[in-house]
Amino acid sequence: MKRLLRYLKPHWRDSVLGPLFKLCEATLELIVPLVIATIVDRGIAEGDRGYILKMALLLALMGLIGLAFSVTAQFFCARASVGFVGRIRSALFAKLGSLSYSDIDRIGTSTMITRMSADSTKVQNGLNLALRLLLRSPFVVFGAAIMAFTIDFKSALTFVAVIPLLSIVVFGIMLLTMPMYKRVQGKTDALLCTARENLDGVRVIRAFGKEEDEIAEFREENQLLTTVSKRVGRISALMNPLTFLLINAAILVLIYAGAVEVNLGNLSQGQVLALYNYMSQILVELIKLANLIISISKALASATRIADVLDVESTDTDGKAVCGVGSEYAVELRGVYARYAGAPEAALENISFSAKWGETVGIIGGTGSGKSTLVNLIPAFYRAEAGEVLVDGVNVCDYDPRALREMIGMCPQRAVLFSGTVRDNLKWRDPNASDEEIMEAVKIAQASDVLDKKGGLDAVIEEGGRNLSGGQRQRLTIARALVGNPRILVLDDSASALDFATDAALRRAIADMKGKMTVFIVSQRASSVMNADKIILLDDGAAVGIGTHAELMEKCELYREIYYTQFKKGGSENE
Repeated sequence: MKRLLRYLKPHWRDSVLGPLFKLCEATLELIVPLVIATIVDRGIAEGDRGYILKMALLLALMGLIGLAFSVTAQFFCARASVGFVGRIRSALFAKLGSLSYSDIDRIGTSTMITRMSADSTKVQNGLNLALRLLLRSPFVVFGAAIMAFTIDFKSALTFVAVIPLLSIVVFGIMLLTMPMYKRVQGKTDALLCTARENLDGVRVIRAFGKEEDEIAEFREENQLLTTVSKRVGRISALMNPLTFLLINAAILVLIYAGAVEVNLGNLSQGQVLALYNYMSQILVELIKLANLIISISKALASATRIADVLDVESTDTDGKAVCGVGSEYAVELRGVYARYAGAPEAALENISFSAKWGETVGIIGGTGSGKSTLVNLIPAFYRAEAGEVLVDGVNVCDYDPRALREMIGMCPQRAVLFSGTVRDNLKWRDPNASDEEIMEAVKIAQASDVLDKKGGLDAVIEEGGRNLSGGQRQRLTIARALVGNPRILVLDDSASALDFATDAALRRAIADMKGKMTVFIVSQRASSVMNADKIILLDDGAAVGIGTHAELMEKCELYREIYYTQFKKGGSENE
């Protein structure tokens, strides 16, 4: 929690005023038993109705003032806790945006969602309760004990005996449950991951008739969460019975000792009643404190999980360079090795090639050969384990990430669009792009018919682009990458849903673009890369062939096999 307190600094006034008003309310509450004692010993004993009425009005006034203090305290505490967690959520979201692909793979999407939702809510509730009760409850407990000493020293020793016992119970249970609540949150992550996978893959699940299997897996994860929750719940449930037992035992001792003292004339009935009220106040406050400790235990466990994410050092913020050195090569790879976190084998091994400005580079290979890994090294989404990746003569690790990616138009393998209009989505690379520039990119991406059918640039795209077909989404994501005229364009298997004619028209339109834009085309179709200036054939992470189509057809057996599986042997290569 200490690591998160810096987000509370802007709300320090609310954090001080909230508990302060709560202490004012508690002070009034400590005075009430003394007023009641005077009503009994003077008003009732002497039959003075005027005095009873006057004291009753005083109690009513104190109640109204205490209510005002309580409402004001709640206002400040709520504003501090909501503002605090709002800043934490913003920091988490900003951290997510700053993390590299490797960092996100390591942390996990479901874990990030849990920390931004359930964990943040627990921290907010814990802070709210802490500001309201963490000072108030101990203040009332020790204040009641001190007030009891002002009434009768001998009877007040009961308070001295019971408070340490109660503290042992409360803090002992807290120490036992804190690590257990952390395990509960871990099981919640796993359950959320299962639910998220089922929601994302609901069509696949139904297509294969796996509903019952997935329900069984969810029940198993849910049972694990339930078991851990029950275990910590049983321990937490001991809090209230044990505190009630100790306090009620103390009350019995107090009433018995008080009755003896009244018979001896050492105490009045009102003073015994005041002592009973103070003991009852201690009981109520310790119950509040017990529940507060449970909430704080949950909040601290969640705060630790949040802080662990915020403490992650992003591998995406190394360099400071904002431009290249004017090299003749747009991209160079020199002996590059790449490995995913936790993977036993390298995804790429000893890859070396160079691409000049204006060249088109085709990357082809089987599934899992490392095609996407290779192009993801260019914008430094992943970092090479060994070797160098250079863009315009500068190592990508030395670039400022934003400056590097402004040079690159990236069209990822998965076509992702966001809710909003077509114009909003296509302006991601260049917010200042004019409609004419956008329409030119749409035309090159062969997406003009998509806009005609959907209603132009103001057409609404639903979440994830679900109101578009796969091919329509791909063409719009290609148009998005083209807006702003990037110096390097990466098409990561982004035409897989396009028919051959549209794919060919797209490549011709990109080739006819003005300027020296270097294009990387990742595909499993030989027709998509055969006209490239340079083709890189990958197999199990290694470059088994680099050259033109004609050179690879002559020298590379694997390339010929791929080609002839897609074209009849001896047939035409024309599309």
